[in-house]
Amino acid sequence: MLAVTGIPTAEDVEKAFPSEERLAQGPVVVVECYQSIPCNPCYTACRTGAIKEFEDINDLPTVDHSLCNGCTLCVSNCPGLSIMVVDMTYTEEEALLKIPYEFLPLPEAGQMVKGLDRAGQEICDVKVVRVVNSKALDKTPVISIAVKKDFVKLVRNIRMEG
Repeated sequence: MLAVTGIPTAEDVEKAFPSEERLAQGPVVVVECYQSIPCNPCYTACRTGAIKEFEDINDLPTVDHSLCNGCTLCVSNCPGLSIMVVDMTYTEEEALLKIPYEFLPLPEAGQMVKGLDRAGQEICDVKVVRVVNSKALDKTPVISIAVKKDFVKLVRNIRMEG
């Protein structure tokens, strides 16, 4: 499916997510990198050692979720927009997703937007909680969105109204 459509299957996504036990402990990285290409900015950005050193520059990232603190440095450094941070402890009903976002204009904190799946289809309404836009030219803005927990593994992007 991925090779034909560019969209990962539910099984692909499930494999990328950490265990339910780790998700329950707080913010953690989810790496949805599915193609072997020469790339390693996630590893070089990771200060906790959660993303392991690559034996070959073409290797897929390997993550030790027990070492991840959810800092998002890898999210803003990934040129493929393949990484997000999930915090299932945000509230009783909602998780916080920290996703890369390269469109303009950037949304604003407090704004309601549409949560999109990996195919770009609207899934649910989500609330923008925070927008971090580094001044560095090579850093991708990171948008934090509150998502109903039932939709955590479905939502991967946003679309603003209008």
